[in-house]
Amino acid sequence: METKRICLVIEDNDDIRGLITVVLTRAGFSVRSVANGAEGIAAAAEPSVALITLDLGLPDMDGHVVARAIRALSTAPMLFLTARSEEDDILAGMASGAAAYLTKPFHPKELQELALRLCPADAPARPKPTPQRQL
Repeated sequence: METKRICLVIEDNDDIRGLITVVLTRAGFSVRSVANGAEGIAAAAEPSVALITLDLGLPDMDGHVVARAIRALSTAPMLFLTARSEEDDILAGMASGAAAYLTKPFHPKELQELALRLCPADAPARPKPTPQRQL
């Protein structure tokens, strides 16, 4: 029996969250979605999450804060899906742990291709990061 890769979608807009869910489900992912950063951080702690999409404009906290918190819990690649499209936004996103950055509005095919590139069907499971001690 084949196990589906799990994608966590962190997006506050119901319509966009629904679109992302449809696109990723068709790409072979099992999708779990949440509407705010706090729920996203909690859900990202699940070791079976293989890919995370993250909106930077969340209602409860800045997406970069969410990304850094997730990066401490998970090695799953993060795909930022956001309306923030300035070069500084993209650079800040990459510094926050994004593996890829896609600006809204986006084409569903772009999302599908990026998701499959970041998390191929034959990719091995990602280990949970070990906490690092500060000196």
